[in-house]
Amino acid sequence: MAERRLDKAYCDWFADVEIFDNTIGGLLREQAAVNGQVDALVEGLADGTSGRRWTYEELLADAERLAKGLAARFQPGERIAVWGPNIPEWVLLEYGCALAGLVLVTVNPAYQKRELDYVLRQSGSAALFLIKEFRGNPMAAIAAEVADDIPTLREVVDMQDEDALFTDPSGTLPQVDTNDPAQIQYTSGTTGFPKGVVLSHRNLTNNALQSVKNVGAGPGKATIGLTPLFHTMGCSMGVLGALQAGIAYVPLPAFDPNAALDLIEREKVAWTLAVPTMGVAMIAAQKAQKRDLSSLQVIGMGGAMVAPELVRAAEAVLGSKVLVAYGQTESSPVITTTRLADAVEDISTTIGQPACGAEVGIFDPLTGEVVDCGVVGEIRSRSYATMLGYHENPEATAEAVTADGWLCTGDLGTMDDRGYVKITGRVKEMIIRGGENLFPAEIENVLLEYPGVAECAVVGVPDDVLGEAVAAWVRMEEGAEFDPEALRAFCRSQISPQKCPAYWQQVDAWPLTGSGKIQKFKLRDDWVAENT
Repeated sequence: MAERRLDKAYCDWFADVEIFDNTIGGLLREQAAVNGQVDALVEGLADGTSGRRWTYEELLADAERLAKGLAARFQPGERIAVWGPNIPEWVLLEYGCALAGLVLVTVNPAYQKRELDYVLRQSGSAALFLIKEFRGNPMAAIAAEVADDIPTLREVVDMQDEDALFTDPSGTLPQVDTNDPAQIQYTSGTTGFPKGVVLSHRNLTNNALQSVKNVGAGPGKATIGLTPLFHTMGCSMGVLGALQAGIAYVPLPAFDPNAALDLIEREKVAWTLAVPTMGVAMIAAQKAQKRDLSSLQVIGMGGAMVAPELVRAAEAVLGSKVLVAYGQTESSPVITTTRLADAVEDISTTIGQPACGAEVGIFDPLTGEVVDCGVVGEIRSRSYATMLGYHENPEATAEAVTADGWLCTGDLGTMDDRGYVKITGRVKEMIIRGGENLFPAEIENVLLEYPGVAECAVVGVPDDVLGEAVAAWVRMEEGAEFDPEALRAFCRSQISPQKCPAYWQQVDAWPLTGSGKIQKFKLRDDWVAENT
């Protein structure tokens, strides 16, 4: 983007961006016609070796065979749930459902009975494809307990049973429209029950295309799937990004840094997606045992801020540039991203500028007006990638997407006059104490500087006089002492008194979502239950 200085906290990135109308199945057919003998899917094994392989021609043939079997049993638009780790069958089902006009429902393989029941029931899934067990979770047994009580559920299928997966391909594949729903992905539920985000073929294929273009990696042979397929980073940016680039997708069932590095070397991986903790682990593993990682050009990271040391170490040890992206499932997922030419400071302290084809603004949550640069407000996005809506939840959809198409992310942030965005917290986590807006992230960043604090969470709790008071939950490092008075004194020395927590709680473990985020609403609810 050409250098420009903004007066208000609004920026777009439309230059040289073309949005295409195509379906997932249509893209697979195009790649099979152009790159038929190129590897499209390679099974990554837990020991870092490779298993089964599919060229684009072979992948299309298997996907169409699977799709015709699905089309013989299910009507276009029905929901098909997939419950498993990163394995080739998951990818085949993603393509098979797309070709058959079915809506793929992604399910976290760590889910337990209550969570699985909720997703199947809320989505109205007609079938559940699963594996028997993963990481000690008895998935087949859990499904057996749930299945009989779901009125819409007609089939439970072991996706690793080839005869059960590939049934008689007698069905006729329908005409699929680019605006048809392709997937339902469930949000992580930091504020309560997760909502089913409905994403179209157009949403997903274009997000993958723009993400791959932004990666800027030169010709390569593969990308490795380190992030879970039930998340948009995996099945949208990963699988469909590989499709758009015409290279192989290499799913790894569970992240292991040594297995990941071995596969990067073996399959000549050009780029991958990871969360920062994965990057740290791979750097340590590479230092311990050198591999030839000369093919690796870019690691895209999201889910948490990236430290400057990690950016530099990735380049020095892995030989890879780092890109940081911010997004939400509701935006397929990318909203902002850094670019390869960005300075380390911008990569490590911001979430970048608007993604290609997107508008991003910082809005006053109360007035709905765009704020000035540097002022905290709600991050909102408007683009081709915005979801169709929440499944069977029009009220929540209306709350999330304004009448003029702005997606309200619920995240608080600022934008500088170059269009770079920083996150400062969540709108619903904003604490209003005596009429003053306080931002938990600011207080948490101070607490994390105190020696011995491993993790913390700051939440607003009810107060009869002030409306809300500040409460802090703290997990100390092993051997470190939890001393509320010392923590309070440290905060008073760093920030103004009204921001200092009035209540302190020590924790050894957190209530977490399926994707590992702290459920702050649960901390607040527990506090209220104990103190009222």
